[in-house]
Amino acid sequence: MHKLTHYRLCPHSRSIRVVLGELELKVEEAEGRPWDPGRSFLNLNPAGELPVLEIDAGPILCGTYSITEYIAEELKRHPKEGPAIQLFPGSREERAEVRRLIDWFHGKLHRDVTRELLHEKVYARLEPGNSGHAPDADILRAVRANLRYHMGYISHLAHGRNWLAGEDPSFADIAAAAHLSTIDYFDEVPWDDFPQTKDWYVRIKSRPSFRPLLADRVPGTPPPRHYIDLDF
Repeated sequence: MHKLTHYRLCPHSRSIRVVLGELELKVEEAEGRPWDPGRSFLNLNPAGELPVLEIDAGPILCGTYSITEYIAEELKRHPKEGPAIQLFPGSREERAEVRRLIDWFHGKLHRDVTRELLHEKVYARLEPGNSGHAPDADILRAVRANLRYHMGYISHLAHGRNWLAGEDPSFADIAAAAHLSTIDYFDEVPWDDFPQTKDWYVRIKSRPSFRPLLADRVPGTPPPRHYIDLDF
């Protein structure tokens, strides 16, 4: 059986979990520790980053880029019937737009918002000897300001297109939703100020592949009540 090493609130990991759910692919799961990867994990991925997908009798795939490209190539060789979201649909130009947006969400949104939020709210207090960590108010203030910029951009995309990258759902939608789901776990998303983003997110959030994410819990940090509501 394939094995996925991930962390429950890591947005990169979450995006791959949704992909595997769309494909109805069962994997063994192991939880990594982004704040303290450890030697055994570094032997898997020297970069120390999640997720890592170990293909049964195949390669070790590190990071969302290598995992999704590998899966996309496999689906070309062995097409799957059913409602699964295509990772990179459309023409060459359309696929380039999908990849641009993936880089935006897994890169810029992560740097501007999700990475700092996770560090302040979860990772820092789980680091050895740092259980008394309190989130830095200045960092959280900057994160919230950055988030509004990204919410506005997602609204812009959702207003002009059927899905974020074009007419069809893609890994760009999954990547964006993975980040917003992590941020929403901490009740930090100003949904009411961005109704188009909210409407788009409901469409992704309601997919069966997304339900395992909504069941995730971090001890001592419960999500808001609306977090599991498929229609807010």
